[in-house]
Amino acid sequence: MGLTKLAGRVFIWCMLTFGCSHQPGTPDRTHMNGKNPEVLTSAPDDHQGFTLSPSAETAHRAVMREHLEAVHDIVSALAQENFPKAEHVAMTQLGFAKHREAMRRQQPENFPPAYHDLAMAHHQAAEELARAMSSHDLQKILPHLERTLRACVVCHQTYQR
Repeated sequence: MGLTKLAGRVFIWCMLTFGCSHQPGTPDRTHMNGKNPEVLTSAPDDHQGFTLSPSAETAHRAVMREHLEAVHDIVSALAQENFPKAEHVAMTQLGFAKHREAMRRQQPENFPPAYHDLAMAHHQAAEELARAMSSHDLQKILPHLERTLRACVVCHQTYQR
């Protein structure tokens, strides 16, 4: 499969996974039309919630959008075989540096401890993805991309924002 086709598929998967949000009054995941059965069946329909101030909620939503944009930039860079750019984006926009920056914008004391654990797993996976870029080998890189995205999926399956 060509890199452009792969990039397109990964981007579409990301949009289906992260770009569609649950609307009040509709059953969870019905908006996905069964595109990814594993995601549909692997999590219970009872997302956990937590309360944030309006400013922290706005900051949190911005961080989630930034994560999605970073994944797009990584996939785009991989499609162009621009491994240094993909590495830079993974490290700076999804790694622990991003976590520290996001915590300054939000109110971390209002997030459940388990949420922090999931966030740390995501940032760790992203840093491992960044380190894998130096191989210039998609067979080594893509499993790290999958683990990074899986960390996102698990968190989004667990928490409703």
